[in-house]
Amino acid sequence: MSEFLLKPRIRFGQDALSILNELPARNVLLVTDQAMVKFGLAQRVTQILDARSIAFQIWDDVVADPDIATLVRGMKRMDNSYPDLVIALGGGSVIDAAKAVIFALAQTRPDARREPPCFVAIPTTSGTGSEVTTFSVVKAHAEKLVLVDPSLLPDIAILDPALVASVPPAITADTGMDVLCHALEAYVSRAASDFSDALAENVVQQVFRFLPTCWRNGRDLLAREKMHNASCMAGMAFTNASLGITHSLAHALGGVFRVPHGRANALLMADVVAWNADYHGQCATDAARKYARLAHLLDLPAATTRHGVASLLVAIQALKDEMTIPAGIRDTGISAAEFEQRLADMVGQALRDSCTPTNPRTPDALALTELYRRAWTGNAVQGH
Repeated sequence: MSEFLLKPRIRFGQDALSILNELPARNVLLVTDQAMVKFGLAQRVTQILDARSIAFQIWDDVVADPDIATLVRGMKRMDNSYPDLVIALGGGSVIDAAKAVIFALAQTRPDARREPPCFVAIPTTSGTGSEVTTFSVVKAHAEKLVLVDPSLLPDIAILDPALVASVPPAITADTGMDVLCHALEAYVSRAASDFSDALAENVVQQVFRFLPTCWRNGRDLLAREKMHNASCMAGMAFTNASLGITHSLAHALGGVFRVPHGRANALLMADVVAWNADYHGQCATDAARKYARLAHLLDLPAATTRHGVASLLVAIQALKDEMTIPAGIRDTGISAAEFEQRLADMVGQALRDSCTPTNPRTPDALALTELYRRAWTGNAVQGH
């Protein structure tokens, strides 16, 4: 027997933020970061709370890739004035931090007198899909740990395209490639289902159609809305189907060298697609056939399975090139000596990652080492 989770309630479209006028609350914790304060997005939330005379406190020093120290600060803040509503406003790091704090406080300071707070997630990037997932990524030293638990799901997700209109092109590209990677990995996951497949197929089509427009013209609210919805749908797909070794490798690369998560996925994605499809072998895997179906849905040449896989790989590379994403890891400023020195450590982390078991092909250390080395040069499409 399988299961498909449909939580949370999703409010989407222009002016979706207005749902905050409808939510009952007496005491609110707003979790956000300094960028949201600087650019006035946090004030859009606090103005609504002020107009309703609702008491609130702001935890606004969440940083990218939140670590254990960050979570401890958040737990103290939440414990001192326990809220009945938690609002997370920001990118994946902010939403993941809020998730982890709520979860950790419930585990370490259980109190039967406390009702769990209503948890509202408002993403300000179109990338992680964290607003609809059971996942939270937390950094411990140089390793990214992936928490997975149904209690991490927010109660309400608010998708307002106006909140992502000012995202710079480089971040739009990185987060958009993260959306594509979520869909590709959920689609070929060992835990994929008819339900997750339907979402993943739609997401892949939306990304190729609307991501370049968002990158060129961030003020195109239709394109922004489509990518914001695609990010959420990709999250729904992978929270039910899980992910694969692109994410395992990216978590390790990001943890060791601080490569932004979406960019790390973009650098590794095509090599993993080729390996999962066994492109240089028989190309007769179930993953290969599903990749070829995606090529067909994108109106790419796909007369045979191998042809379809090759077309998809070329399309991924073309999307990267159009948005000026680096070709390989070596183009991110990491030295060859540092990369080789930390390679075995990254491979070990990737093997332990919670995304690895659902990859369609089972990797070993040798395979992951080779994938890192191929991604170093960025030659995934060569010879196809």
